[in-house]
Amino acid sequence: MARYPFASPDTAMFERLARAALDALPEPFRDYLGDVVIRVEEFADAETLDVMGIDDPWELTGLYHGRPLSEQSVWATADMPPMITLYRAPLLQEWRETRVELADLITHVVVHEVGHHFGLSDDDMHRIEDDDGWPGG
Repeated sequence: MARYPFASPDTAMFERLARAALDALPEPFRDYLGDVVIRVEEFADAETLDVMGIDDPWELTGLYHGRPLSEQSVWATADMPPMITLYRAPLLQEWRETRVELADLITHVVVHEVGHHFGLSDDDMHRIEDDDGWPGG
């Protein structure tokens, strides 16, 4: 497990690790991620949890906000840029419980949310993750 010089990695560390995860993706994918914003929050708010059908805020580690690429249009000028939100407290809990490297855990969540940017569903992502070719799968 990576050791950090402080008790809990801060928001800036999460942002750096998330950006590194995006930068490590193969070139054909990175070409479509330049406008994706990374945001780090402690927990999902009540409205987000309600929309997602989640009761426990500790269960949500990341979320993609935006239209998948397949639904984007030059005519949708009022859309906010696509965004990946990482929820710091649940990720820290999972990191401590699983002892997975924090960078690997954040990469896993970022890649999952990038899948939604490309139009994949949660079921699609779970099938890919279960495949032997998935890093960490």
